[in-house]
Amino acid sequence: MIIEPRMRGFICLTAHPDGCAQNVKNQIEYVKSKGAINGPKKVLVIGASTGFGLASRITAAYGSDAATIGVFFEKAPSAGKTASPGWYNSAAFEKEAHASGLYAKSINGDAFSNEIKQQTIDLIKADLGQVDLVIYSLASPVRKHPVTEVLHRSTLKPIGTTYTNKTVDFHTGNVTEISIEPATDEDIANTVAVMGGEDWAMWIDALKAENLLSEGATTVAYSYIGPALTEPVYRKGTIGRAKDNLEATAFTISDKLKDINGQAYVSVNKALVTQASSAIPVIPLYISLLYKIMKEEGIHEGTIEQIQRLYADRLYTGSDIPVDEKGRIRIDDWEMRDDVQAKVAKLWEEATTETLPAIGDLAGYRSDFLSLFGFEIDGVDYAKDANEVVEIEGLVS
Repeated sequence: MIIEPRMRGFICLTAHPDGCAQNVKNQIEYVKSKGAINGPKKVLVIGASTGFGLASRITAAYGSDAATIGVFFEKAPSAGKTASPGWYNSAAFEKEAHASGLYAKSINGDAFSNEIKQQTIDLIKADLGQVDLVIYSLASPVRKHPVTEVLHRSTLKPIGTTYTNKTVDFHTGNVTEISIEPATDEDIANTVAVMGGEDWAMWIDALKAENLLSEGATTVAYSYIGPALTEPVYRKGTIGRAKDNLEATAFTISDKLKDINGQAYVSVNKALVTQASSAIPVIPLYISLLYKIMKEEGIHEGTIEQIQRLYADRLYTGSDIPVDEKGRIRIDDWEMRDDVQAKVAKLWEEATTETLPAIGDLAGYRSDFLSLFGFEIDGVDYAKDANEVVEIEGLVS
């Protein structure tokens, strides 16, 4: 079938298997071009199919020849209906990994559930014995708690007062003002339940109880801070409370891993175009201005560049891992440079529907968004029939 992007709000309803495959190949080639990393050898990536999780799996495999198990929750294809992009990404990664002689298997299901945790434990026991790196990169708006069975839904709201600022519709380029009502206590609690650290800790507890974490094992979860500009809706909003909880959980996990000389870290990453970030008011406008500046400065990174730098320059240098005053790894350092943020703040004041095409990189934003779904990837013939029914070679049923 001929597959074209079909948009509904902040979601693309279709994905292109060939485009997703090329995107994965491009990331693999980037990691290979940067040279070997003396890194992990047996890796579990929870949330392995898109964004930072996918980049983490690719970097482990092609930077360090690691065996990888990926856990994700993706929609399979059917005749005439495309899969979700993460399905095609994972299929492409496994095809490439197997061709390279690398172990790679995947589990598709709700990573919040006890059932998927147990399935993963069984697979590690059977195939790898132990893992030395666990990446936690889940991004979901909803979590069914495995103990209480309560369905928690996260929200994107400020806390305390109504927040009003500029935002952009990245499809049309229209810059408008938006107001977001403050969160309730229930909103905050639900967002922490979905996006905080409880599930990360549950995963590590379950793995450690079965002796599946090797001596010196590391686990890393991903977070974001961002500038003062976005603070009310992000870092000081409901998501920020969840991220605070996630970061506090790293210390709790590290205490539990002392007996195996293990360590938990939170890596604070750069603002990037993701399905999640595209739905957060204010963030698309901020990113389009940020991209313009960072590209001009020659310091722009995508997900694979960020994660390759995390592994090569932070996690696996052979020296102590550098952290900030709150124990976090910072690979948002280039984004948060004073000169970069000063330029963003100046452009923010100037940003209107009329000025944005010149002062921002909305075209780059749109292109990055579509590439998440396998569209606008160089080297792909989108006029050609594509086979939408693609299997994941190492999917464990």
